[in-house]
Amino acid sequence: MEFQSIFGDISIFAQESEQKGAEILKTFFLERTKKKVFFTNDKENANILFLKGETFLDSDSFQILCEENTLSFYANSLRAFIYAVGIFFRKSIPCSDGLKLIEDISGTYTPLQKIRGHQLGYRTTPNTYDAWDYTQYERYSIELMFFGMNTIEHIPTQGKDQLNPLMKYRPDEFCIQATKLAKELDLDVSLWYPNSEETDEEAIENRREMFKKLPFVDAYFPPGGDPGNLNALDFLERTKKISPILKEYHPSAKVWPSAQKPHEFPDWGKIFIQEMQKLPKEIDGVVIGPNKAMEIDELRKALPARYPLRFYPDITHNVRCEYPVHFDRNDWHFAYAATLSRESVNPRPREFQTLHRLTRGYVLGSVSYSEGVHDDLNKMLWADMDFYGEIDIRVTLEDYARLFFPSADPELVADAILGLEQNWEGDPALLPSVEDTLEKWQKIGENTPSLYENWRYILYLFRASADAFVRRKRIFELSLIRQAKRALEKSEAGYQRAKEILETPLSSSCTLLREKLELYAKSLFDKIGLQLDVERYYADGWERGAVLDTIDRPITDREYFLSRFSCFEALPLEERISSMRSIFAHTEPKRDEFYYSLALHELSGAGLMQEGEIYINFIGDNPKYNNGNLPMSCTKVYDNFSLRCKIHGLTDSQSYVLRVVYFSEREENGDLHRVCINGIPIYEGEQFGEKDEAYDKKYLPPFLESAIYSFPASILQNGCGLLEISQSSMGVRICELKIQRKR
Repeated sequence: MEFQSIFGDISIFAQESEQKGAEILKTFFLERTKKKVFFTNDKENANILFLKGETFLDSDSFQILCEENTLSFYANSLRAFIYAVGIFFRKSIPCSDGLKLIEDISGTYTPLQKIRGHQLGYRTTPNTYDAWDYTQYERYSIELMFFGMNTIEHIPTQGKDQLNPLMKYRPDEFCIQATKLAKELDLDVSLWYPNSEETDEEAIENRREMFKKLPFVDAYFPPGGDPGNLNALDFLERTKKISPILKEYHPSAKVWPSAQKPHEFPDWGKIFIQEMQKLPKEIDGVVIGPNKAMEIDELRKALPARYPLRFYPDITHNVRCEYPVHFDRNDWHFAYAATLSRESVNPRPREFQTLHRLTRGYVLGSVSYSEGVHDDLNKMLWADMDFYGEIDIRVTLEDYARLFFPSADPELVADAILGLEQNWEGDPALLPSVEDTLEKWQKIGENTPSLYENWRYILYLFRASADAFVRRKRIFELSLIRQAKRALEKSEAGYQRAKEILETPLSSSCTLLREKLELYAKSLFDKIGLQLDVERYYADGWERGAVLDTIDRPITDREYFLSRFSCFEALPLEERISSMRSIFAHTEPKRDEFYYSLALHELSGAGLMQEGEIYINFIGDNPKYNNGNLPMSCTKVYDNFSLRCKIHGLTDSQSYVLRVVYFSEREENGDLHRVCINGIPIYEGEQFGEKDEAYDKKYLPPFLESAIYSFPASILQNGCGLLEISQSSMGVRICELKIQRKR
């Protein structure tokens, strides 16, 4: 028999110390039903009871006893009662009689990780939080606690810091009140407080002033870098000087410096470990986060055991970050990356479960890096994994659906969220499932029209619509390119026809969807303060979630081809045709030739694993670069000390020229730039090698340049070889390479 327990009009028993938890239950219950809620002192006749549970070993554990139409919550802290209330709403659905509990939630709940938090910084940088008032912060904190959060991290900036028109408070004033709100919810308070351009004396006094003002502090987290530019020794010395100042005002607070290194100090990590091995008593633990000095396993092995690790996972960014989309292979398609950019709506449940599995054994817990509600699902999921460890993602997604879309079909919502993650698996033009995902979100709204007042529903509908817009636009433009290429190949008259084809306006199916994005963006700004462009909604910059400012970036070579038509206008017609044909064929190697592009073929296209820590600098969303003059083949820049690539399909009877397109950034007096095939150097010298200015003018924008290297076929083995391009001090920044027969 299927379990069910109905809660209609409810009576709650809660003593004074449990009243806050009971009030939270009442608020969420009334939002979901038209029933009544009573508070009673008659414990025997109440059907929801908040009771002290003295036997728990920590303040985060709790117990639920579920009997027919009666619930008993046992805990010894407010936070644990809130966790229990969260379980109730995660497992219940509205019905005609009130709320129906869908399963027996009886049991004892004990968290895996001691620290389970999120950073919700009130400053101009986030794309959402700076628009909020205290009520919104409290509500969002409670919602995060329903998934087990016990720590909230704030950013105590100085009052002189930049404000924007959305901010209702000065950041330093906000931080004071926010810590009070956190303690009213029984949350621990962590401070992310970076080092700036200040002396030790100034840093100490600035922090003393803030520590004195703040009513509660449980943890102090000064990042070693990102931002900050102190060498490791000075960084730790400053941290040790600040520690006693913190504990003067907040005696139980812990000091957690991070092993994040500034780029200008290559030996930062080594010195950091040497100093930590001296066992400084002023430090209580170490954080690991973006721009880490070493991998998490290396840090855990090298750091003395007395210092626990706290993880600072970046679950908020998509590109140019520690964990880009598909962080294990970094192959997010350039069409999505260009248009959705760094902080678009980004539920990534399966990927972040993998990351959690890879890291949780090394750490005491985590406080995630977040810049707004675009990563809402990621925060809830991460807190759930910190609490329970190994979870069934689908169960969490259905819980999320019941909690935040209480009248919708939780299975359909879970499918639709998973569809958003699946949308990003490859070239959108090759993914018909993108349209299926949009249809799912549209169906959810059709089935439950009230969701159009729900910001989370609009959030995901916006993302699904953006994905579909990118797909439709890309399919449309790729078709135009094929037609234009055929026209150009037919006759001289085809030159003008090819240009006209490429100038065809977007289809109505694209433009109508684009218009809907504007409507959804306005709704999200009004409902939650999400800033989807700079001019109207005050986003801090185009890469700070301002998707409306990036959604129209080029995602095919259509605009690039049109820019080349303009460049060749002064040439005789025959030369124009010849030049444009070569432009269209730029990425198509002839027989006995070879071509590789990081953007078009991903890292896997190089044919082997690369060595060292790889950074892929995506430039396709930047208006400075992707402005119509950039071929899509160059939207990604490989950045490492060496690039290795298997080359093949060549012939032993031919001499060749290797052409490599580099990002134009040089290092004076750096180490030798080397190019080898099968271990035989074909170039050793200054960056980058022999230039071909005529080629660069014809094909490349000013910030890219090519170099050419000749080599005989004799160094190949049956037309095959291993190409390696390296530079040991600055590294190489490569977009594409091609090997052509020497003419």
